[in-house]
Amino acid sequence: QVTLVESGGGLVQAGGSLRLSCTASGSVRSIRAMGWYRQAPGKQRELVAVEANGGSTNYADSVKGRFTISRDYAKNMVFLQMNSLKLDDTAVYYCYARAWLEVWGQGTLVTVSS
Repeated sequence: QVTLVESGGGLVQAGGSLRLSCTASGSVRSIRAMGWYRQAPGKQRELVAVEANGGSTNYADSVKGRFTISRDYAKNMVFLQMNSLKLDDTAVYYCYARAWLEVWGQGTLVTVSS
């Protein structure tokens, strides 16, 4: 079983930057990919960015060029560097891991203000 714990959310002005972190624990050897999803009020949860073991990445079109995902394989961590934040980026951001099952963190709120 894998457990994910996120940190780094908060309030930021439009155009600013924020970095999210997530640490995996438990059966980390079963992890095949880690990344981030988000859910804005009244909307469905959507992919933000995922990095598979080996380094291949997948980004939502809406964040390409602004967000960067990275992983520290030794520490079982995944990061999301978010630059040029927009009002539409306001959401609860969930850390995600694909192991034997899909695993989710508890979520961290990112609020972008004007």
